[in-house]
Amino acid sequence: MKGASAETRGGAERIGLPPPALDRQMTVEAAIRSRRSIREFGPGSITLEEISQILWAAQGITDRAGYRTAPSAGALYPLEISLIAGDVRSLPAGIYRYSPRTHTLEAGAAGDRRTAIAEAALSQRWIADAAAILVLAAVEERTTVKYGRRGVRYVHIEVGHAAQNVYLQAAALGLGTTIVGAFDDDEVKGVANLRRDETPLCLLPIGRH
Repeated sequence: MKGASAETRGGAERIGLPPPALDRQMTVEAAIRSRRSIREFGPGSITLEEISQILWAAQGITDRAGYRTAPSAGALYPLEISLIAGDVRSLPAGIYRYSPRTHTLEAGAAGDRRTAIAEAALSQRWIADAAAILVLAAVEERTTVKYGRRGVRYVHIEVGHAAQNVYLQAAALGLGTTIVGAFDDDEVKGVANLRRDETPLCLLPIGRH
């Protein structure tokens, strides 16, 4: 696979992502100023490097202690990210799970699931025009085991941080995204092959505009 390294662990293919760039020229102020919610995507694929950068911005590791790009109550990190790839260069269409610790993708079901996700999102068909879609889910028990029911609130705060990171990174890359919260939970779980203990919290379609 050009542009990515692949290996098999425990029966699942793991795809190495390009390392994230840490010295881009756009300032945070410029990214904040240019951030917009984009719901119309033009033609054109996105690159594996761009996907790598966006995934790192959402949940990448930022130091040896394992801290991530988005703050997490108690550093418990309940979020899980699935990538619905449809038009990503050097990456076959399919479902992938992001591993922050290794900065890799674990390959899941093959095939383009963008239309199925759009239908699960109450038939918002424009979502299927995005080159890729992130599904941000959470294992809430990782946080509630320490903080009780109030931990659910902390999880929702955390997903907002991660989503804003995606917005700002997309702006810095010249890409568009928007957060989508209107969807059928069970249908999204089915399409994205989420685990039983994972609750989908938002979708982030990403593409050129």
